[in-house]
Amino acid sequence: MIALSPHDSRLKAKKSDCTFVEKIPPRKRKSISREEELDRPSGSTVRPKFSESTDLRRSQETVVEDYANLKGPTLLKRTLGLQRRHHGLLIGSSGSVEPVFATAEKVLANPSTSHGTSFQRVGNHDVFMIRPDQGTEQYEEETADLDAIEDLVAPHGRALINLYFRIVHPSFPILHKRVYLEKYDRTHREFSPVLLAAVYILATGYWSYNQELSGSPAPDVNALETLALKCMNYAVHRPKLSTVEAGLLLLQRSRETFWPFTAQMVAVGQDLGLHKDCSSWNIPEWERGLRKRLAWALFMQDKWASLVQGRPSHIIIADWSVEPLVEQDFPENFADENDEEGSTEVEKGRILFTSMVSLTQILSGVLASLYSAIAESDIRNSSDATTGALMKAKPLQIRLKEWYADLPQCLNIEQVKFRKLSSSGYLLLAYWATEITLHRAIVRTLATCANPELVSICRQAALARSMSSMAFVKALKPEHWQSFWYFASEYSLGLIGIFEALVSTTLESTKDLESSVDRLDQYQWTLKMSKHTAGFLDKSIAMIGPAAKDLKQRVSSVDNLSNGYRDPPINESVKLHSRSTLSNIYQAEDKPDDVSSGHNDLTMSPMHTSPYHPDVGDFAFFNVDLGLEQSFMEDVATFE
Repeated sequence: MIALSPHDSRLKAKKSDCTFVEKIPPRKRKSISREEELDRPSGSTVRPKFSESTDLRRSQETVVEDYANLKGPTLLKRTLGLQRRHHGLLIGSSGSVEPVFATAEKVLANPSTSHGTSFQRVGNHDVFMIRPDQGTEQYEEETADLDAIEDLVAPHGRALINLYFRIVHPSFPILHKRVYLEKYDRTHREFSPVLLAAVYILATGYWSYNQELSGSPAPDVNALETLALKCMNYAVHRPKLSTVEAGLLLLQRSRETFWPFTAQMVAVGQDLGLHKDCSSWNIPEWERGLRKRLAWALFMQDKWASLVQGRPSHIIIADWSVEPLVEQDFPENFADENDEEGSTEVEKGRILFTSMVSLTQILSGVLASLYSAIAESDIRNSSDATTGALMKAKPLQIRLKEWYADLPQCLNIEQVKFRKLSSSGYLLLAYWATEITLHRAIVRTLATCANPELVSICRQAALARSMSSMAFVKALKPEHWQSFWYFASEYSLGLIGIFEALVSTTLESTKDLESSVDRLDQYQWTLKMSKHTAGFLDKSIAMIGPAAKDLKQRVSSVDNLSNGYRDPPINESVKLHSRSTLSNIYQAEDKPDDVSSGHNDLTMSPMHTSPYHPDVGDFAFFNVDLGLEQSFMEDVATFE
């Protein structure tokens, strides 16, 4: 596989300065047509709540069959990916249907196409096959499923939707708020059942942040999730943008099967053409923006799931032409800020999301360059594995340094507004996880490194990342813990502890090992004390357990060999024991050695023929760069 190249201009997200740190006039909303303005859902429009007349009301509701024929203004009239009763599949260039012959006026006599199939050309080279939903698996059950989902939350459906758009959506903007509210104001029966359920599931996690809801019993989330997963099994047979939206939301909840689920969502996204540049497609502007946000959210899901699971990524750069996100791709802005207690800042959320995308591009390079099957084999088979790993890591470390230095001020950990939740915690945690992932691959090679100076540089750089990441977690406030957290966060929090234990295998004195034990104990205590505000920390704590146990056993071994001396040097037998624990740690976290995320054909392997022979000085920047982390820890100390 080809990794994301650091020089690929298409994938470099534009840096956004935080424009709302100081008091300035809100940016003007772009001009919109009268049709769009009339279509804006009214804040006072509330659907009737659940009552004894629910069945009668539902029998009188008119469900739109075709948005093109909907009377009055609507954003949905020309939609490609959210059609009613139909779904569109991208015609692949090498598939059984020739795109040149696919026109709106012609239905090909092809046994693989269903009755009623037509074609929609969206660009010079991109054509979609439009198929009817009718006839697909369990299609006739959709209305019953929608009613069952709505009944589980009644009469609180609208309140939950408002809660979702207040807290989750600003930091994870993969829906189009106006489109969603427009449909719900007509009837819940216009939705894909799995999307309706997914929004309710995530919103229920913030039940207490709504006065109307906090005094009532919460709905049965397990029942909602069971219905959602059942409906997803059928939705993939009539895929729409709502299918990917729902899948990405459900994947934010921890589950053992998230890796095959991620693979399924990537496949559905490819069916919908999310991997292609849609900037010139003949579809509504709002849908182009939605497609780009969804595409990059899918990219993030694939790369972070690849990291968490230790599996090859499904998305490669050769099949990815999506343009970077720009401000115009986000329909909400200052005017949509909600002043209600516990809301999340909309504009900050936009900057956070785009920053997470650009960070994920760097993570993709780390996985491809250091953890792919070919990269790991190259490093292992090199006569100097540490130098080989450092040469692969150096350009990635530079990109990480630049990303961190350019981070908008509004995303700093201390930027928490009164009575507002802040999801910047998940972004900054992702940064530390990426740093640790890069240095983890380097630390693994130190057991065979014969250059003490190089070992020292790498050890000090790794220790700085470990200590700084722990300081970051300790500095998190309730406003962070209570906000929306990206699905990979529980893994990233556990990774910090595992990395500390891994770095400890390179330490050579009792005092240093005991300091490592103290740091890890304090970190575990921090997580345990934060559990009451962040329920997902149980898995993070459990993930650290085996590595922490191994570290303490090594300290005990050193103590037994000290013969009464306070701080003896660790002898060779204990060094060998420390090095042998590397493989044990990897097994303890249930992560295979051969983690592969694709091969970067554009990256020259240092083990291949090259006239250049690196010197220790070439990698001193790994140690010099500690200034960033030290500065961060000083900021944290001031903040505390």
